[in-house]
Amino acid sequence: MTTRLIRAIGELTTNDPSIGDGTALGRLRDAAMVVDESRVLWVGPNLHAPEADEVLDVAGAAVTPGFVDSHTHLVFAGERSDEFEARMAGTPYDGGGIVRTVSATRAASRAELTTASHARAAALRRSGVTTMEVKSGYELTVEGEARLLEVAASITSEVTYLGAHVVAPEFAHDRDGYVELVAGAMLERCAPLAKWADVFCDRGAFSVDEARVILQSARSAGLDLRLHGQQLGATGGVALAVELGAASVDHCTYVTDDDLEALAGSATVATLLPGAEFATRSPYPSGRRFLDAGVRIAIATDCNPGSSYLTSMPLAMALAVREMGLSVDEALYGATRGGAAALRRPDIGHLGVGARADFLVLDAPRAAHLVYRLGDAVVSYVASATDPDA
Repeated sequence: MTTRLIRAIGELTTNDPSIGDGTALGRLRDAAMVVDESRVLWVGPNLHAPEADEVLDVAGAAVTPGFVDSHTHLVFAGERSDEFEARMAGTPYDGGGIVRTVSATRAASRAELTTASHARAAALRRSGVTTMEVKSGYELTVEGEARLLEVAASITSEVTYLGAHVVAPEFAHDRDGYVELVAGAMLERCAPLAKWADVFCDRGAFSVDEARVILQSARSAGLDLRLHGQQLGATGGVALAVELGAASVDHCTYVTDDDLEALAGSATVATLLPGAEFATRSPYPSGRRFLDAGVRIAIATDCNPGSSYLTSMPLAMALAVREMGLSVDEALYGATRGGAAALRRPDIGHLGVGARADFLVLDAPRAAHLVYRLGDAVVSYVASATDPDA
């Protein structure tokens, strides 16, 4: 394989505590890194850099791991800007607009869905996202959900079955029938197309008992678990995620001290989605409260048409810093290694030797510029590794 030396790095963030300054960020100044098409081969001082087939001199720029966006809803049709305007004028968010997107998505062709979804994925990549999770959830029929998963799989391997987004409109008077469908025939059709299963367990969506039935069936079908939990109230989703050993519980806008204690004693990551709080005018959860309790957190965009049409991870980080009380470094770690933990991917989110060679070169001397220069195109170069097992 061709080797490549990235030299004259002003500030290298590795997220490997065995490297550099010994912190969780594993920072090195005046650094260099050698990669091949798939993996990091060497990291160290620029002065001691080995030879390589190719050289990229970044002239003092900062380098960070690629962002890991562990929660997106990229595959949809239509738009709901009128709802955003209404919320900015004071209308509370209740999740009810999802059925509007279901109608628009059902009416769209596969080609239209593919084109639009890939455009959103490209926007995320320009912002520095090198790994993204993508959910279904906007058709709520057996073949429709399978169609969305097939489109998602053309973007990423981190594909999530979300037939349990809300109850499909035609089942409005038969909740039990829809839960049976999602945990039965729909799951049977969709499980071979997905890696993960997710449920929106919250007020107006699915109860804890309904979510448990669906997720246990999904696990029996070979899927790993994630959960939307407690965006709209302290409704028990966090405890369920911990009980079932889910990889992550996402939103966590309303959490109790007992929730935090349960999370801290588990392997479940709390994924914070500040774009959702921004777009719904909801209270931001305190990221500091999670970290002080010993909970591992991730930061993700929640890109979707109704409650967080966000395709910029740096903006998600900035909101987490400004509104959730995180430091810049904590937000960066959450958007990289935290997201990797939420996807149970030890190979990404860091730049230790053996990691995937997913990295960002910034038009800046320090990683702090990702948040400092709000709205600026700070990411100048995105390197995304090829899959060595492909």
